Order: sequence, then structure tokens, then C-alpha cells
Amino acid sequence: MMSLRQLYHETIVPRWREEDGLKSPLAVPRLVKVTLNMGLKDALTDKQAPTAAANELSLLAGQRAVVTKARKSIAGFKLREGSVLGAKVTLRRGRMYDFLDRLIRIGIPRVRDFRGLPARSFDGNGNYSLGLSEHIVFPEIDIEKIHRMRGLDVTIVTSARDDAQARRLLLALGMPILTPPSQQN
Repeated sequence: MMSLRQLYHETIVPRWREEDGLKSPLAVPRLVKVTLNMGLKDALTDKQAPTAAANELSLLAGQRAVVTKARKSIAGFKLREGSVLGAKVTLRRGRMYDFLDRLIRIGIPRVRDFRGLPARSFDGNGNYSLGLSEHIVFPEIDIEKIHRMRGLDVTIVTSARDDAQARRLLLALGMPILTPPSQQN
């Protein structure tokens, strides 16, 4: 089975260049980075939550996650400057492709009642965000050892000029994105 990185370089880039008449392979949109984030609403009451979440995120990503803290106080959210908000990790190059490969082939198919990813989750600049309600869909996470069931936010940053190009790229990589209502028959 071809890895996602091989698929991109050996299949998608040549086909895209041929279809669009591009002279350089660098003109083809590419993946720039993938950011994983876990919010920790229980961090104020549970002192072990930030460490546990960072460890679980590190297992998923294959690199160390960092704990994020509030930059300023917001009374309406009962938030003080320096309070722990969550954990995050940014993946690039090989680890990015490895994670996306596992997300597309293993994680998303294991989501309960999955019908496709929403097409409206593009940001207007060619980036796509999705949320998983349970991070245990990945086989790296042992259900017996997790501290608490958490959600996971995934943001895929591309070099695409617009959402249409990014959508075309992600569909070519195998992301199960639904067709927007305006494009259906």
C-alpha cells in the first residue's frame, strides 16, 4: 500500500501538473502542517489533566506536545492569566504525512456513525479543520490507560490559494469530505 507522501509526490503532483498545465511541481498545492489540539476544561480542578493530555497527544503525534496557557485573564470565563487551557502539537514533513495517513485510513473509519467530513469546515484560505469527539479512535491510545475521554481538534494547513484547491488536494489524498449542498445535483 502506498504511503500518503508517496501518493502525493508520485501520483497527485504529476496529474495536477498535467491537468492544470503547470510547469513547476512547486506550483501544485501541498500540505504545510497539521496542528492537533486538546482543550482541557477540567484543568483547573484536576492537576493531572494537562500532563495526561499532553502525554496522550504525544502518543498520537509521535513528538512531544506542549501545554498551552492563557495569555490574559477573562472574568466571564473564570480564566486567569497563566491558567492551563489545553495541549497542542504541530506536525510537519514526515510526521505530518504519517499522522494524516493514520487519520484517513484508521481514525476516521472508526468514528461511530460516520457519514463524511463537513465541506463547510474550510476557512476561506485553503485550510481545513475538523474535530473528533473521542481521541480513542486511534489504536495508539489504550482505553485502559487514558485519564479521561477527550475531544481532538485537527487543523490541516495547505499552500492552496483558496478552498476549492484545498478541497481538491484533500480529496485526492483520500479525505472523505462531503459534497457541499450547492454542488449536489
